[in-house]
Amino acid sequence: MKTYFIDEATIYVEGGRGGDGCVSFRREKYVPRGGPDGGNGGRGGHVILVGSSSVRTLLDFHYKRHYKAGKGEHGKGKFQDGRDGEDLYLKVPIGTVIYDENQELLGEILEEGQTIIVAHGGRGGRGNASFVSSVRQAPTMRELGEPGEARTIKLELRLLADVGVVGFPNAGKSTFISRISRAKPKIADYPFTTLNPHLGTVRLEDGRTFIVCDLPGIIEGASEGKGLGLKFLKHISRAAVILIMLDLLDPEREPIEAYNALLQELEKYDKTLIDRVKVVAGNKIDVPEALLKSKEVEKYFKEIGVPFFPISAVTGEGLDKLLYKLAEEVEKYPREVVEREYHIVKPELDEIKVLKIDDGVYEVTGKKVERAVNMTDFENEESVIHLQRKLKRMGIEEKLLEAGAKKGDTVIIGKIQFDFIPEK
Repeated sequence: MKTYFIDEATIYVEGGRGGDGCVSFRREKYVPRGGPDGGNGGRGGHVILVGSSSVRTLLDFHYKRHYKAGKGEHGKGKFQDGRDGEDLYLKVPIGTVIYDENQELLGEILEEGQTIIVAHGGRGGRGNASFVSSVRQAPTMRELGEPGEARTIKLELRLLADVGVVGFPNAGKSTFISRISRAKPKIADYPFTTLNPHLGTVRLEDGRTFIVCDLPGIIEGASEGKGLGLKFLKHISRAAVILIMLDLLDPEREPIEAYNALLQELEKYDKTLIDRVKVVAGNKIDVPEALLKSKEVEKYFKEIGVPFFPISAVTGEGLDKLLYKLAEEVEKYPREVVEREYHIVKPELDEIKVLKIDDGVYEVTGKKVERAVNMTDFENEESVIHLQRKLKRMGIEEKLLEAGAKKGDTVIIGKIQFDFIPEK
């Protein structure tokens, strides 16, 4: 059976539209028109990401890319507000990072059950009961529900491992992982046997545990995207300890040369990785030639102060000492405390701008003004008059006049266009 490890996905998310407000009058003596009792519409549902340890990849998001939350219910008479739309929860792996269309970081899921709203539902429109005032005792106007927030987001999974294992192809990383944990990576005698990262949990006899991530074999130029390069280097970014696996029998390069080449690739990808705790394992000492070479290599690492362990991933020789050293370093690593939670908040109502897009045609942009237009019931004369007053209070008329707009010119706001009729 073929399996896939999908660690990137781009999806479109849309919050539910808010419910419309209601125009209604109760039938009661001595109350103008029976008294307004139209309820408000319910809020549209949010699209929410939730961290789940039961989900390991982003595969589901490759089969379905569009997600929309439920609509808010319309308001009703007798002051009955509509119910909020149903929120849409999307399970993602722990370690998922969220970016917007411009690759700006929006947030990340770091814990089981952590939630982030990625698309807010629209506000519910107000019913006519909400517009009662001392001078307007029987309003016939209402607001429509606001459209939900819509955006395209990119999800990127970065595995949460304590130890990241890196090395050139055929260094023995997959054999090492299968030997020390229950992970069952594909193992064979050719480059790039590991096409997917593998997570393995190590349990020592003293009760300590840590998670190891086996990354595909790195080649020179990986930091520039060569081979499997950038696709998997990102998975080491959260590791507490970097275990560099050297093939003591590599016919293409000497172990020390391989070590320096791997460090160079890590530094090019992320300079902070060089400061991470590093432990080196020289593999294949079950072969006499490799065992002899390990003595020479060990002297070099002792001189530069980097822990070196000669091992055989096949026979298990030397693994105990290596694993206890890794556990020791993982315990000492000062894990960052996430002082603030990431929440994708609705963007602030931005500045209102007027742009001349053609002779006699002007476009007005801005979240605040677009919201006012979207929630206006243009089939209701009182609602239209209310919008005109609101736009005037926002200074839209002045901005249009300053931009050169004249009476009769076309004004576009969102999906609505109308003739400009200034009061001045």
